[in-house]
Formats: sequence, C-alpha cells, structure tokens
Amino acid sequence: MTAPPGVVVAVDVGTVRVGVAASDPHRILASPVETVPAPGVARVVEIVLEREAVLVVVGLPTSLNGQSLSASAAMARDWAAALALEVAVPVELVDERLTTVTAAAALRASGRKGKRARAVIDQAAAVALLQGFLERRGWQRAPCEDRQS
Repeated sequence: MTAPPGVVVAVDVGTVRVGVAASDPHRILASPVETVPAPGVARVVEIVLEREAVLVVVGLPTSLNGQSLSASAAMARDWAAALALEVAVPVELVDERLTTVTAAAALRASGRKGKRARAVIDQAAAVALLQGFLERRGWQRAPCEDRQS
C-alpha cells in the first residue's frame, strides 16, 4: 500500500495496554507517543486525528514460522477492524514478530527494569514495529535524498 506523504502511526495491541508510536512527517524516525489502557481505540482515533496521520499500522502477532493464528493475532485483527471503522485513513496489519523482544532488550540495555520497563514496553514495541515498517518501505530517507543533482 502506498500512502501519501505524512505521519504514520503504529499500534502494538495488548490485552492490558496499547502502545502507540508515530513517525515524523518525512517518515525518517519513529518515536513513542503514549501507552493507552486497553482497548484504547477511542484514544488512538484521537491520536490519529491530532497527528494528522495518513496511515495506521497495527502489529499482527506472527510466529517464527510465519503463522498468525493465535488468539493474540485474532485480537489484533479485530482491534484493527474496529479502528478502521473510526478513522478515514488506511489501517494495515504488519508482522510484529520479535518487536516486544527487541523492545525489552533495548529497555534492559538502557537500565529500565521491572515496573519502569512495563510502563513503556508497549510504546517501545510500537516504535520497533514502526521503525522496521518505515525501513522496509524505504521511507526513512531524508527528503534531500530524493532530489536529483
């Protein structure tokens, strides 16, 4: 899917919390936004509107063999469908394989452990999801790189 230029919002859906991240308008950097109590659809709609997002990506729990058949995957699909009914931008499911593991490792490396880490793990997972998405799409280039000399 090709989206017009602008902010992309990423969501890591959980049963207790929902992590939200957003890109800059040039899609170079993913940054944490907030952690929302689940289900959180209404607050994510507000964030999409506040940031004038052009696309929302929702993490789809996927096993290492590429299957997305778990209860968590079904929950993410249902959550994304509910969000899609509330926003006027595309909502896309994206493989979130290992994003929480990556986020947890990064938080440990930065010295955050226990309750301090739990408070932001969902945001960090959303950042990892979004940064990977931006890089796979090739949207992380700076605007000046698109110009011809």
